[in-house]
Amino acid sequence: MRPRITDDTYTTYKGAIKNYIVPQIGKMYMSTLNQGYIRKLYNAVAEKYESVAKNVRTIMKTSLEYAFNKNVLATNPAKGINLPKKIKKTEYRVLKIDEKKTLTLPQVFRLIEASKETPIHMQILFAVLMGLRRSEINGLKYSDVDYIYRTLRVERQLGKNPNSKAEDCAPKMLTKQEIKTKTPASVRELPIPDYVFEAILEERKTYEKNRRRRPKEFRDWNYICCSTYGNPRSKGFHQKYYKDLLKSLDLPDIHFHQLRNTYATILLKNSFNSKGVLHLLGHAKEIISVDVYGDTQEIIEDCLDVLEPFIEEVIPKERKDQYYDYSEMIEIDLILEEYFNAA
Repeated sequence: MRPRITDDTYTTYKGAIKNYIVPQIGKMYMSTLNQGYIRKLYNAVAEKYESVAKNVRTIMKTSLEYAFNKNVLATNPAKGINLPKKIKKTEYRVLKIDEKKTLTLPQVFRLIEASKETPIHMQILFAVLMGLRRSEINGLKYSDVDYIYRTLRVERQLGKNPNSKAEDCAPKMLTKQEIKTKTPASVRELPIPDYVFEAILEERKTYEKNRRRRPKEFRDWNYICCSTYGNPRSKGFHQKYYKDLLKSLDLPDIHFHQLRNTYATILLKNSFNSKGVLHLLGHAKEIISVDVYGDTQEIIEDCLDVLEPFIEEVIPKERKDQYYDYSEMIEIDLILEEYFNAA
């Protein structure tokens, strides 16, 4: 059965229950719980942490709805109870990209070139040239590559199954378990840019060399991003190398995940179809919201000569329509008024 939440989310919810919900209403009988108590709970938590209050509301609504469906409660007392007005509502299914926290195209090229001297070169390529999540990158295998059509199938990620223990898996693999993708929409087949495809072939040569050198110790699990012993990379393996790269190149100190946002921003600036971008990122129904800073027109004119070949390489024309059936996707409005008005 597919877990409905990730281990990180499970841990977050568990902490909210232990530290906030149980101290407030943990000793109450469920039958005496009413909207007044729930509203009081929300207000008390919101006074301390807004983000925790949102989690508490989600937990209360879903758990009491479950109790209602199981006929434990006659009604769901949490239904219709909102957080205090001072807490801003989270926009429904909006993928927000802050352009201020992305790299420009020249900066991307510099980062890629410098990363060749580090163990995270492939991780950089998959993030900034294909828009993959860190956990998806770590879960990629050579068997996911179609060497004839040059496509990559994303169908797993590495992480920790909720409630799993070290003894349940191979040594040092607790946080490197193969789990399903974040959402069903995250399972996708992507065209591989020529530059990335060549890098995969070179990395495969290194993989085979290490396998021959260490026939007994080598774990032949087929991961693209792995150690010299075939072990998959941990969630935080890239961190030191990545931060050192940014510092040495005098690049903005952005999170690794924002390389994925950089990829999306470059495509959007070249007017690539927003539904196509969402498909590439593994999203299904979100709206893309990009906060644009500075003179966008100047950015477009300065980068136009390099943006076009970049897009042609990342999304080859002859393979675009084969993998993105826009007619089957939900209509999505692209919030980019500032950008297009400037253009």
